[in-house]
Amino acid sequence: MTQDPTTAYPQPPQPEQQQQPPGYTNPMHPKPDHGEQSYKGSGRLAGKVALITGADSGIGRAVAIAFAREGADVVISYLNEHEDAEETAKWVRQAGRKAVMAPGDIGDPAHCRALVQRTVEELGGISVLVNNAAMQRTHESIDDISDDEWDETFRTNIHSQFYLCKAALKQMKPGAAIVNTTSINAKSPSPSLLAYATTKGAIANFTAGLAQLVAEKGIRVNCVAPGPIWTPLIPSTMPEEAVKSFGENTPLGRAGQPAELAPAYVMLASDESSYITGALIPVTGGRPML
Repeated sequence: MTQDPTTAYPQPPQPEQQQQPPGYTNPMHPKPDHGEQSYKGSGRLAGKVALITGADSGIGRAVAIAFAREGADVVISYLNEHEDAEETAKWVRQAGRKAVMAPGDIGDPAHCRALVQRTVEELGGISVLVNNAAMQRTHESIDDISDDEWDETFRTNIHSQFYLCKAALKQMKPGAAIVNTTSINAKSPSPSLLAYATTKGAIANFTAGLAQLVAEKGIRVNCVAPGPIWTPLIPSTMPEEAVKSFGENTPLGRAGQPAELAPAYVMLASDESSYITGALIPVTGGRPML
C-alpha cells in the first residue's frame, strides 16, 4: 500500500532531550529508523567494497545496512562511539557481509590514508567511498566560536573528504563511486550553524569540481543533501527547544529518518547511475534547493 509521507514517521514535537557530543543512539526518543526492519536489498551492490565514515549511527548506519543488504562489504569508520558502531556491524554481518570496524579521527590525514589502506588490505579493494561523518555546534554569535572549534569543524567535515578521496582514488578502478554528504545548509545556511553550514557549502563545490577532475578515469562523484534528519547529532548539538521542534519547518512537517536517506546513496553507488556524476540529490522533506 502507498504511504502518506507526512505521517510515515513521528511528527514534532519530540520529547525534550539533551546529550553531550558526539551523541549516541540508545538515549534518543523516539529511536531513529535506520531501515533495520524495512530495507530490502536486491543485489545492486553485489561484489562491491564500501568505506563509510560516520557509520556508527544516523545516516551512516542506514547506508551501511542498505549497502550490506545490496551485497557490499563495509568498513565502518567512526570516532569513538564503539557501542553504536558494534550495532552497525551486527546488522552488516546479519546481511551476510563483512564488517570492519575502524575507529579514529578522520581529521587526521594519516588516519584517512590508513583507513583506505586497511580497506584494501582486509577487503581486497575499494569501489565506493561514502564521506558522511560530520560535526556541528550551535552558536548565536560568531564570538562564541573558538578558533579550535572552527578548525575542528573544517578538518572533520571537508578536509577529511580531501584526504580520503586523494587516497581512495589511487586505489579505485573505473566504475568506482564517491558519495559525499552535504546539507540543505549548503544553499540555505542556518546562521546558528555557521561553521557547519560553511563546510557543507564547500562539500557541494568540492563534489562538483572533483567529479569533473576524475570523470576521464571512469569514477563518479556525487553528493546527497539531507534536510533535518533525526540522528544523535541533533540532541547532542542543539538546544532543547530546537530539538523539540526539529523538522517542523519542512513542507512535510517532520524530521526525516536515516532510513529515508539510504536509497539515494544506494542509487549513486550502483552501476544504475552510470551517467550521474557531479550531481547533488536533495532529501529535504520538501525544502527547495534550486
